[in-house]
Amino acid sequence: MPPGPGFDVAGVALTRFLELHVKVDQSDTSTAIPRCVITCEGEGSQNIDREPDRNLLTRVALYVLRCHDQHGFPLQTSIHIKNDIPLGRGLGSSGACVVAGLMLANEVGGLELSKDRMLDYCLMIERHPDNVAAALYGGFVGTYLSDLDAEDMVRKEIPLSEVLPAPAGGVDTGLKPPIPPLGIGNHMKFPWSPSIKAIVIIPDFVKVFNMQRIAILTHALGQSPPNPELIYSGMQDAIHQPYRKELIPGLSEILQSVKPKTHPGLLGICLSGAGPTILALATDNFEHIAEEIINKFSGANVQCKWSLLEPANEGAT
Repeated sequence: MPPGPGFDVAGVALTRFLELHVKVDQSDTSTAIPRCVITCEGEGSQNIDREPDRNLLTRVALYVLRCHDQHGFPLQTSIHIKNDIPLGRGLGSSGACVVAGLMLANEVGGLELSKDRMLDYCLMIERHPDNVAAALYGGFVGTYLSDLDAEDMVRKEIPLSEVLPAPAGGVDTGLKPPIPPLGIGNHMKFPWSPSIKAIVIIPDFVKVFNMQRIAILTHALGQSPPNPELIYSGMQDAIHQPYRKELIPGLSEILQSVKPKTHPGLLGICLSGAGPTILALATDNFEHIAEEIINKFSGANVQCKWSLLEPANEGAT
C-alpha cells in the first residue's frame, strides 16, 4: 500500500496476507478438459468470483501460462484463497491479487521466473507499480516505470477477454497473449526503522509539494529513533487527499487534529492509497491513537475496525 505522498511512487508491504493453498491431482484423468476449482475464506470472500475465467487471480495465472505455451491449469487443480486484505480499501488488494496470480502460474507451470521478470508481467495488468512491487519484493519499496522503445510504446494493454477461454473450462481460443517487454518497471528498497508500526483504520463504507515530501519520507522512515516532526511533515499530501476529503466523512477533521504534538507515540498520518483506510505510523500508544481516529469517524456516522501491522519484508513467497 502507498503511504501519503508516495501514491503511485512508493509502497510498503504490511502484515496482512493473501494466501493460496493449491492442490494439483494429476492422477485424476476422468476428464480431458482441465478443471480449476476455487474456494475462498476471509475478507470479501462472499464477493470473490469462483469462476476461473472471471476471477482476477486465475485470469492473471492463465495469461502467464499462455505466454509460456501452457493453455490452462493442470488437470484437477484446486485453489483455496485465504484473504486477510480488505477489498477496495486502499490496502493494495488488487496488487496482491495480481502478484498471487503470477506466483500461482510460476508454481503450477514450473516457469522459474525471477521476481524482476514477474514485475514485468504484473505491470502489463496492474499499472500501479507501487502496489505490486511492495507485494512482490516486500518491505518499503520505491518504484518507477522505464522508458520503452517506440515499438513497445504502441502496444495495447492485454486483451484478457481475447486470450482467456469462455466459459471456464471451455474450448481454448488458441490465441497467444502479448508477452511483456523486459524491464518495464524498476524498484529500490528503502530502510524502515524497526520501531515504527502501522495502525490502519478501515472505515466500513467507501506534484512538487508531494515530491519534496516523499524525498524526506524515504529517509525519515529509516532513522532510529524516528523523528516525528520529519515523518509527519513527510506524510503530508497536496495532490490526492484534498480531493477525497469530501468523499470520506470525517477525514478532514482527522487529518487536521491527530498530530504527534497531541498524540504521543504518533509519527504521521495519511490516507492509505485511494482510501478510505487511514494509515497512522507510531511507536507507542497504538490503541489510544486508533480509538481517537475511530471516535472521529463515529461522529460522522462511519463505523470502523482497526489493526496493528508491521512491514512484511520477505515479499511474495
